[in-house]
Amino acid sequence: MTILTLIRHGETDWNRDRRIQGSTDIPLNDTGRAQARETAATLRDQLDPSSPVIIVSSDLVRASETAGIIAAELDLPAPRRYPGLRERSYGEAEGLDSAEFFRRWGDWHTAEVPGAEAWPALRARGLAALTEVVRDARRDTAPGAASVLVVTHGALIRELIRHATAGELPPVGARLANGSAHSMLFERERLQLLSYAGATA
Repeated sequence: MTILTLIRHGETDWNRDRRIQGSTDIPLNDTGRAQARETAATLRDQLDPSSPVIIVSSDLVRASETAGIIAAELDLPAPRRYPGLRERSYGEAEGLDSAEFFRRWGDWHTAEVPGAEAWPALRARGLAALTEVVRDARRDTAPGAASVLVVTHGALIRELIRHATAGELPPVGARLANGSAHSMLFERERLQLLSYAGATA
């Protein structure tokens, strides 16, 4: 079994302005970098110092920069990047603010946006990426069991939590905070939610 901690990247200017990023590659802002350091400080108190720790991330810069800051703060090897951990592509909605999104397509969770990645496809991609991450971590740290920090994106984390809880969490309309961390147990290719950082409106 492998303990995974799924971490949402730090804030970007588009997060601050409530613009939809998706696969658009936007860097962290200063608030996001501070959030990454705060997350690292919290993790330092939670991680088992006797067990190996690996950190990985999406290949989008906001996630990879967050992971790099956390790795530096915790004195971990440089993060490995996995394209499968990328954010959901939002098609024609990318770059729009939330008000314009609602005006064009209605409710966030039921909207049919041209060119957007389907939710089931996002879930399947995320699960496949986690399977690859765990396989690599086990290979690199055998026979020890590593804890794996996975820095990725809000929609992907949300969909993986929904998978692990049969849709119970996160609540509809809740937003995962930048820098939030959620722990899961990965065993025999199944996910079990261990801790949920909550969400904001």
